[in-house]
Amino acid sequence: MIKNYFKIAFRNFLRNKTFSGINIFGLAIGIATCLIIMLFVNNELGYDRYNKKANRMVRVYFEGNVQGEKMKEVSVMPPVAQTLKADFPEVEEATRIRDYGTPKLVYGNRTFKEDAFAFVDSNFFQVFTLPLIEGNAKTALLEPNSIVITKALAHKYFGNEDPMGKVIAFKDGKNAACKVTGLIDKVPVNSHFHFEIFASMSGLPESKEPTWMSSNFFTYLVLADGYEYKKLDAKLPQIVEKYMGPQMLQAMGMTLAEFRKKGSDISFHLQPLTDIHLHSDFNWDLSQPGDIRYVYIFAIIALFMLIIACINFMNLSTASASKRSREVGIRKVLGSMKKDLIRQFLLESVILTTMATLLAIYFVYLALPLFNELSNQHLTLNFAEHPMLIPVLLFLVLFVGILAGSYPAFYLSSFKPVAVLKGKFTSGKQNIGLRSGLVVFQFVISIILIVSTTVVYKQLSYIQNKQLGYDKEQVMILSDTWMLDKNQEIFRRSLLNDPRVASISNSGYLPAGNSNNNNFFVAPEEDPNRLIKTLRYDVDENYIGTLGIHLLTGRNFSREFVTDSSAIILNDAAATAFKWGEKAVGHTISTSDNHGKKINYHVIAVVKDFHFRSLHELITPLVMVLSPDAGTLIVKLKTKDVSGLIATLKNRWAALGAEDPLSYSFLDDRFNNTYRAEQNTGKILGIFAGLTIFVACLGLFGLVTFTAEQRTKEIGIRKVLGATVSGIVTLLSKEFLKLIFIAFIIASPVSWFIMNKWLQDFAYRIHISWLVFILAALLTITITIITVCFRAIKVALDNPVKSLRTE
Repeated sequence: MIKNYFKIAFRNFLRNKTFSGINIFGLAIGIATCLIIMLFVNNELGYDRYNKKANRMVRVYFEGNVQGEKMKEVSVMPPVAQTLKADFPEVEEATRIRDYGTPKLVYGNRTFKEDAFAFVDSNFFQVFTLPLIEGNAKTALLEPNSIVITKALAHKYFGNEDPMGKVIAFKDGKNAACKVTGLIDKVPVNSHFHFEIFASMSGLPESKEPTWMSSNFFTYLVLADGYEYKKLDAKLPQIVEKYMGPQMLQAMGMTLAEFRKKGSDISFHLQPLTDIHLHSDFNWDLSQPGDIRYVYIFAIIALFMLIIACINFMNLSTASASKRSREVGIRKVLGSMKKDLIRQFLLESVILTTMATLLAIYFVYLALPLFNELSNQHLTLNFAEHPMLIPVLLFLVLFVGILAGSYPAFYLSSFKPVAVLKGKFTSGKQNIGLRSGLVVFQFVISIILIVSTTVVYKQLSYIQNKQLGYDKEQVMILSDTWMLDKNQEIFRRSLLNDPRVASISNSGYLPAGNSNNNNFFVAPEEDPNRLIKTLRYDVDENYIGTLGIHLLTGRNFSREFVTDSSAIILNDAAATAFKWGEKAVGHTISTSDNHGKKINYHVIAVVKDFHFRSLHELITPLVMVLSPDAGTLIVKLKTKDVSGLIATLKNRWAALGAEDPLSYSFLDDRFNNTYRAEQNTGKILGIFAGLTIFVACLGLFGLVTFTAEQRTKEIGIRKVLGATVSGIVTLLSKEFLKLIFIAFIIASPVSWFIMNKWLQDFAYRIHISWLVFILAALLTITITIITVCFRAIKVALDNPVKSLRTE
């Protein structure tokens, strides 16, 4: 019986090669899209789940509201970890990470610059599941100046030698040399941190400081099994009262109650470990986070693509129904039961789906490199690494095969044998309405994707062209110039003497890309207790001019004024926050250091607001003080020979004895990289929109074919009576244009709602114009007309005598 079913299935496949081929191709595209997105979603949702205690782990973060200025920091104070473990029995373990930037390390006669170095507590490898290949997880970091490294880093430093016991020194001499006491394979790709050197926290004096006024430590807790973290979160206010309150009085000169009375507040909160990657919105973190919204968007696209592919199958199968009507009639007359026919047609559908799945796997292998590049992922379709893919694919074959084949199976098996054998095969208005409804659904999704892609591109174009308040063109950033040590000033002067250089500023505070960051709490002279949260930029006297920042009032910093060591420049937002506006110059603001000592600054200027953060955020108060930050040069160029200048700089750099190559970037590139995720998402949406429209057109082709076959006699009579080819094409096209119009009416408000929600994440955004919807409608209509004409013209050109004879 099964053997006969397969024979019939393959015979029908060969008999209807065109429809079967289109079915397979359409399903393959839908399944391939679904597989790629499924790999993406699985990877995004799997972040940090490699930890055996992941479901019990949380991270502590700090939140505050100071005079209306909000702050949300993921790094907290040194005592937080042990304090929470000591005060709350539900906390079983507490461990910390201290990101140590990019130290220079020395082994033998070689020097290495490391950007994946962190200090961690001794119990770190008992909390995080990073098994040691060599060494003991419990004791590896107990002693000060001990380190655990990855295999890759061990090979870089020691080659094929055994790394255990080897000693690596800090080049700056500020820290003691470290001995390798453990070796791990690597930190998994889907982890929210990616360090290669883990040093013992007990060798870091900062980790033992009792201060609750500075925060540099990422703190993680392991809670009791089954304990709801929100219960502990609700208890954390008492930590602020008990420990931060007394130090606040000493540092700020006010009690916590007085601080809150002025409308400000501070608090600690907990974030589940498995939420870090997709649900973080901190200004700075250990890695670039993902976005749960894109996971939802891509998952919905995968579902819709699969549904559209199944709809195509239904439309194409029913479009070819007239060719199989006599077969169904004869088989029924010969005794076939309806259930046998349903089983046969479903089997054919599953066979086609199997073939489509095999083709889809090939498509995935071809498309994954491009998708990885656009999404910054490392996805692979590796059945050995992901054994669950095999049962998933089998389920997908059965699910899609049955879903796509169910309607055609019941539709074809319901033919009346007497009617079809007499040539009275008709589809019925109900079936035509259903197929038309499916086409409307396809084009609703297509229009939504077209509108979404257009809005994303328009918003990104708006960002690229928005006036930022500073000049990002022809600005080069030279990083880590501290490597030159005493030769830094020689290098800077040689740059100034180069006719291709307009000006140079010495500061690590940059308005785009990675930048130094420093929260600064200050108060106006007339109200010392009214603290305002600002960002502090340490700059030199050339900073404002080099970046083209506009002075609204006052003067720039100058080395000629000795008092400028205590001078300060505000941005317009800060002047407004202090309620001084244009009259800010001459006023005094004050702050306190960690020991409670009061420091006064006098305002000498106000600059026009410039975007020193992402355009996702509003411009907040900023202050600048004269304190050149050695280590980074901001170079304003005045030449088109940028490559020649870079070659010159590299030679000068090497001649001055630098061990590492010159590290440089351009400010406009750093700005563009800030929105790289949105740009790539726009490209991915564009690709998916194109694929969706293409697959939808396959279904439209099927419906046109079905309609043409149903109206063959009518078309023949019209041609005999003098109808033109254009008239016949118009006759067949107008019905589908009605469907597009209906789809447009449905899709427009839905797409507006979706994209309006997306745009709300930007503080500076476009307004969605009605022209976007008109463009989407025109594009969809054009594609529809091309698809319909492709089939309709062929029908219109057929010999009417032949069509009338076949009826």
